[in-house]
Amino acid sequence: MKLLILGHTIPEPSTTAAGGRMLQLITLFQEEGYSIHFATSALENPRSLDLISIGVTLDVIQLNHPSFDEYIIDLNPDIVLYDRFIIEEHYGWRVSKCCPLALTILDTEDLHFLRKARENSIKKVGDLSAVDLYTDATKRELASIMRCDLSLIISGYEFKLLKDTFGISESILHYLPFMIDEVSETLDTNPFSMRDGFVTVGNLFHAPNVDSVLYLKTLIWPEIRKQLPKAKLAVYGNYAPQQINELHNDREGFLIKGWAPSIKDIMVSAKVCLAPLRFGAGLKGKLLDAMIYGTPAVTTSIGAEAMYGDKSNVFAADLKEEIVTKALSLYSQESIWIKSQKTGFEVLKECYLKTSYAPKLKERVANLKQNINAHRKRNFVGQVLQHQTMQATRYMSKWIEVKNQK
Repeated sequence: MKLLILGHTIPEPSTTAAGGRMLQLITLFQEEGYSIHFATSALENPRSLDLISIGVTLDVIQLNHPSFDEYIIDLNPDIVLYDRFIIEEHYGWRVSKCCPLALTILDTEDLHFLRKARENSIKKVGDLSAVDLYTDATKRELASIMRCDLSLIISGYEFKLLKDTFGISESILHYLPFMIDEVSETLDTNPFSMRDGFVTVGNLFHAPNVDSVLYLKTLIWPEIRKQLPKAKLAVYGNYAPQQINELHNDREGFLIKGWAPSIKDIMVSAKVCLAPLRFGAGLKGKLLDAMIYGTPAVTTSIGAEAMYGDKSNVFAADLKEEIVTKALSLYSQESIWIKSQKTGFEVLKECYLKTSYAPKLKERVANLKQNINAHRKRNFVGQVLQHQTMQATRYMSKWIEVKNQK
């Protein structure tokens, strides 16, 4: 059995939550005996996962080029997995034309239209009161979801949004959060008394993380420093733009640290993780890591969305004063800190164990492969969209091919 993953980038598990998510999917399909090819037009970089070392074939492909047709016909995969909807837009029509029997799966990562709508609202009015979900970006992503046989949805909130607000059938959706193998409350970690400082983590090429760091610098951290004048906040993340690097200030204890080679090392030594995200979507890898390594976190309702089950109130606050108060309490009061840590371990057991989710996806994929024709008849609107998109995208791609030749 062959699985072809069409990648937006080569996974970077040490840098992005999306990279970690892709590694989990690769492992899951390898457990089912799939031979995996990862094809992308993106270039490798020093943080890229060594796919060959884990038994995955890395193939270089070109956008808007007929050579892809020859490549996929020769490979003849049983399943094609798209890494984000924009990749399905690029290659979906070619896959449908060349390998019509292949099961198509879209890993949404998060709902891009939701994240963008929230970002636009923050830029426009400073809060989320002007979120508009009914945009062209939404139409594009929903069309991509409907064209695929199955879409993996990482957030329970987003699953419900697709189903209840936009009427997407559950028959083409599958809830799959982050997955962990086990929960250990006896990690080789540090107790409250041996930890120090605050930490925030995130890919700084990602707009929500950039906004969060700026929010920390201008509004949150000055208030914390008034109460804890010797405290330090370490900001870790790859791809930091100049505006972030320029925030480094030793005197203020605001330290831009760059890429973290070991998320465990920085989490187990910090006392509190700060993640005051004002917009975003999906699940937050930094908050999952904080729970895994026993580091209590303070985030917002956006950060906590679908993250903590029914325990969001332990971790979330939206007003500046509430965020500061939670952070100071965790930092200064061991009993509150220990309670928050234990709640995090409870959330991991309730919401993220691989044994709760991997078997269901494996069974779902196997059933779809056996009943693909009947499944597609039930999702006939998706087939209509596939037909129309194939025509439109095909001629656009052909135009780009000719343009590139000139």
